[in-house]
Amino acid sequence: MDGFGSSDFSAGGSGGKMDAGTIMEQVKVQIAVANAQELLQRMTDKCFKKCIGKPGTSLDNSEQKCIAMCMDRYMDAWNTVSRTYNSRLQRERARM
Repeated sequence: MDGFGSSDFSAGGSGGKMDAGTIMEQVKVQIAVANAQELLQRMTDKCFKKCIGKPGTSLDNSEQKCIAMCMDRYMDAWNTVSRTYNSRLQRERARM
């Protein structure tokens, strides 16, 4: 997912170039995708290390439950931290 090729920034419209708002929206989407990929990778790594003692061709019932619970807890923690961080940012911006 390159996204920064020259064709991404030239399109039909005003003189063949995108406006700054469109470019910023594309960058925001790319950052959101990168953050989601990082979240998934970290969650996978941590839960695999925690739940899978001896890798094999399939997961037994206890490993499946452990993975599901671990991922649920990880997502809950991630969401709590994200909400707290966003509310703090909003408070800081309101003070400016």
